[in-house]
Amino acid sequence: MLSRTAAALAAVTVAAALSAPAAQAHGRAPRLEGQRVGYFTQWGIYGGFSARKVQTSGQAGRLTVINYAFGNVSAEGTCFEANAAGVGDAWADYQRPVGAEESVDGLADAAEQPLKGNFNQLRKLKAANPQLRAVISLGGWSWSRNFSDAALTDASRKKFVSSCLDLYLKGDLPQLGSAEGGRGAAAGVFDGIDVDWEYPGGGGDPGNVVRPEDGRNYTLLMQEFRRQLDALGAKSRTHYLLTAAVPANEARADRLEVAKVARSVDWLNLMTYDLHGSWETLGPTDHNANLYSDRSDPAAENRGYSADRVVRHYLDKGLPPAKAVLGVPFYGYGWTGVPAGAEHGLYQPATGLARGGSLPYNRIKDLPGTVHNDWLHGATWKYDGTDFWSYDTPELLTRKARYSRWNGLGGVMVWALDNDDAQGSLVAALDKGLGRTGR
Repeated sequence: MLSRTAAALAAVTVAAALSAPAAQAHGRAPRLEGQRVGYFTQWGIYGGFSARKVQTSGQAGRLTVINYAFGNVSAEGTCFEANAAGVGDAWADYQRPVGAEESVDGLADAAEQPLKGNFNQLRKLKAANPQLRAVISLGGWSWSRNFSDAALTDASRKKFVSSCLDLYLKGDLPQLGSAEGGRGAAAGVFDGIDVDWEYPGGGGDPGNVVRPEDGRNYTLLMQEFRRQLDALGAKSRTHYLLTAAVPANEARADRLEVAKVARSVDWLNLMTYDLHGSWETLGPTDHNANLYSDRSDPAAENRGYSADRVVRHYLDKGLPPAKAVLGVPFYGYGWTGVPAGAEHGLYQPATGLARGGSLPYNRIKDLPGTVHNDWLHGATWKYDGTDFWSYDTPELLTRKARYSRWNGLGGVMVWALDNDDAQGSLVAALDKGLGRTGR
């Protein structure tokens, strides 16, 4: 017992040393302005990303919330953990032993620990960065199939919400044939729930269960989450976060009772990206996430869409500005066989997709080509004479963060942290735009 206590104390000491600015270690660090929400993908570890890189890149010290993506919803309408391809990855979540070289605090997981993997690393990130909270995000594109069933009735909503709180907030993890897990094993890791139902009423993965009443049931589900989160929080004098990721598409947004949902949530993460992309295989080339609308946009679908237009739509539907968090992409879409036209490849036909159609910023930045900036419409792209890439540069992200601040919005949300470079340049750019204040 003494050795484990000593190890825990050492972990905290090393974590404090890793937490960057010396001022922060002495309690004089400036307070972060606005919410800075970054998605950490469960599967990122298989590509070499880790919570340690969130720390060493400086991302962790500039974020307020990490959304862990994703938790799945079972056919029985519950939150659950499993080890099955396409269903769940408990191994990544809390079973995988993390070595010293990959650990946030430089200490390897011990064999007897009931909590390992990403969940334990999130706990260490929070210890090293007192301003940081972690939220479990449920669903996403691939795991929204059963939301409609889970939200269908009062009984199903109560059952679903209760199961999510037991699993993620109370931390009662199944052991799944291993020593990891058990009652309370993950207690304290997560500070709330993010609902990423894509999408109530349809438009998501073709296999999703969809009903006309999904929009109304979505409201009731969020109200049930708020009730149970508040009841749990009252016992420990804790406010648990409730957020949701909501679509940029206006028709999908109109299925939501935005003003009613707003009363239940701390904020909504607006997915103000994917306005155009690789599904438009032959073009015309267009912007992934332009800030302002362009009247000359020739697109057949989502013509004239922009982040600002989406924000205004949600505000008009009753979302308070302080509960609107602007989504920004750390990735881009690419086309090939693109003629220059009048605007360096913009709004031109293509013969196909470049390099699979999508790449993270940390790869696009090193591709050949010239970066072009449309200041009027808040968009950047790279063009090399044949390949066209629509993506956000650090300078554009700083501008978007300022847009959020100047319009009284709640902050910014990032998909996803592993697409940034090793120096955390994109998160740093957002930090620059949002600003800081002294304590």
